[in-house]
Amino acid sequence: MPRVVQRGRKASTPRRNDGAGPSTSRDSADSGSRYQATGSRTPASAVRGGKVAPRGTRSPVKRRRRPGTKALLEIRKYQKSTNLLLRKLPFARLVREVGQKVMPASLNQLMWQAAAIECLQEACEAYLVRLFEDANLCCVHAKRVTLQAKDIWLAQRIGGYMQPLTLS
Repeated sequence: MPRVVQRGRKASTPRRNDGAGPSTSRDSADSGSRYQATGSRTPASAVRGGKVAPRGTRSPVKRRRRPGTKALLEIRKYQKSTNLLLRKLPFARLVREVGQKVMPASLNQLMWQAAAIECLQEACEAYLVRLFEDANLCCVHAKRVTLQAKDIWLAQRIGGYMQPLTLS
């Protein structure tokens, strides 16, 4: 059976709504609008205690992007930037911890200059970026899109990267 579209007729004078009963005007139901009218049901956020928009207001419809678009935008963003990506304090804690494990037991404490830790962080990030670039080339060579641990291992092996220290 064919579908029949039934369209409502527009009244010559707008109807007035005194707040008693549901609204009968078609103002909030524009079909070509980017906004969607909120429903008459109580949203789940109201049950959880979140903020609720007043009835009849419009909220913007969330645009859905194609898969991978966000990843490409992030790649472009990080390629343009020159700032450090690792957080400074966790990296500094890690450097100090490794320094304590490597240092001889006769010394009590190592003192670190902020510039020294920053230099180490720059070098570490440059190393990681280069390693991931090489691993990505290995991944592309294997005709895959997903980076795997074996790609990183192969990039380390071929690139002559130092093997990581084993701290016990």
